[in-house]
Amino acid sequence: MMLMAVFSVLLPGAVPAQEPPAVGIVEHLGEKVPLDGEFYDETGHLVPLRSIITKPTIVTFVYYRCPGICSPLLSEVAKMIDKMDLVLGRDYQVFTLSFDPAERPEMASEKRQNYLGELKRKADPAGWRFFTGDSAAIRRLTDAAGFYYQRSGRDWVHAATLIVVSPDGKITRYLYGIQHLPFDVKMAIFEASEGRTGPTIAKVLRFCYAYDPEGRTYALAVTRIAGVIVVLFAGLFALVFIVRPKRKKGT
Repeated sequence: MMLMAVFSVLLPGAVPAQEPPAVGIVEHLGEKVPLDGEFYDETGHLVPLRSIITKPTIVTFVYYRCPGICSPLLSEVAKMIDKMDLVLGRDYQVFTLSFDPAERPEMASEKRQNYLGELKRKADPAGWRFFTGDSAAIRRLTDAAGFYYQRSGRDWVHAATLIVVSPDGKITRYLYGIQHLPFDVKMAIFEASEGRTGPTIAKVLRFCYAYDPEGRTYALAVTRIAGVIVVLFAGLFALVFIVRPKRKKGT
């Protein structure tokens, strides 16, 4: 039971749907995101989601001041765009939203210029858009997508994932982590274009690192990792020294 409890923490989707985690992913495959939600684009105009998601869309939830995994995630998206033989803006699009309601369109515009500047292939700038929003609109969308995050001081604890959505707003695939094979993303885009949901192959999430302001480095959450290790060893100890001897005795 201890081992099952550990895996339910580590693996998204293992927690009951009625009790979503504080941080992590609960898959809502086949469900639709609310297309009537409105968000601010890079110029500060309020735009309905229905007019944004018009083709297969890769959704990324980040916050623009993130000192951890957000920048690597978006840089990998830029590399993936260069590697795929699909055309950004024609075959698919990318929708990036800051889940921090304190961030403004000016930050979204700056980030958009940075990451579009990383692209080596020619691409339609309208294919990758960056947005901000108010807390209610953001929370409504992230809840519908099963993306859960939590504030920690000035920063946020959150997971890294790509969520693929069909043109009518249906969630068709989750791709966990930062790095993804272009083939996997391409197949996810094809599925989204047809409105088909795809199974999640790997559910190993990478969470945002804690930032060490003194050392100016990214530090692993040592306490959390140590706690998981202790629980694992406790479970193994119980299995080897308590459960097995009882079984042998009963036999």
